[in-house]
Amino acid sequence: MKLTLRVWRQQNADADGAMSTYEVDGISQDMSFLEMLDTLNEELILKGDDPVAFDHDCREGICGACSLVINGDAHGPERTTTCQLHMRSFDDGDTIDVEPWRASAFPVVKDLVVNRSAFDRIIQAGGYITAPTGAAPEAHATPVPKPDADYAFEHAECIGCGACVAACPNGSAMLFTSAKVNHLNVLPQGSPERETRVLDMVGQMDDEGFGGCTLTGECATACPKGIPLPSIAAMNKEWLRAQRKAARR
Repeated sequence: MKLTLRVWRQQNADADGAMSTYEVDGISQDMSFLEMLDTLNEELILKGDDPVAFDHDCREGICGACSLVINGDAHGPERTTTCQLHMRSFDDGDTIDVEPWRASAFPVVKDLVVNRSAFDRIIQAGGYITAPTGAAPEAHATPVPKPDADYAFEHAECIGCGACVAACPNGSAMLFTSAKVNHLNVLPQGSPERETRVLDMVGQMDDEGFGGCTLTGECATACPKGIPLPSIAAMNKEWLRAQRKAARR
């Protein structure tokens, strides 16, 4: 395959960025998108040019590091992570635009790399769960109903990639935050702090400068792990309940 790549190049968050055009040839349809970028970077290095900076780690679809907007879609045309997107999803001769996540809460570090530490601070705001010290408790001492366990696992699948923010026209982080809140709050171990957790995490999300949620649904459509849109409504109910309890104190 021969492709034309239009790649966003930006030295740092304070510098002006622009699209640069590159031609790559000899691309196999079996390559992942990141392997194709590796090929481009090898050619740039051989020419003495600065390679394109992009995030990646596991390349197995579980770490959420590969944050790219491809032809206007978070992670590209398939509902998967960029590292699991293969070049057979494109045609020979295609022109492909590659950009970083676009959100004020995700400043550009360089080229396609953005700083997503805002997500880390939201998780940190959730604090810890109450846990007894000493000997490990019997595994079955705290029974968890099957529907609750399934619900928790469904939300625990969130890998924190930020595709929901990149896809949202408002740059909202509600789907990410709701996944983290619902994952912990539905389990008995996380129940004692459920009110403070949702208030603190939503408050931190707002402080980070993410946009407001208008339930357009683009976040759930782009999520590579299928976090459902009703997750947001569930978190809103938790937040309202916690607000009422806090007001009565």
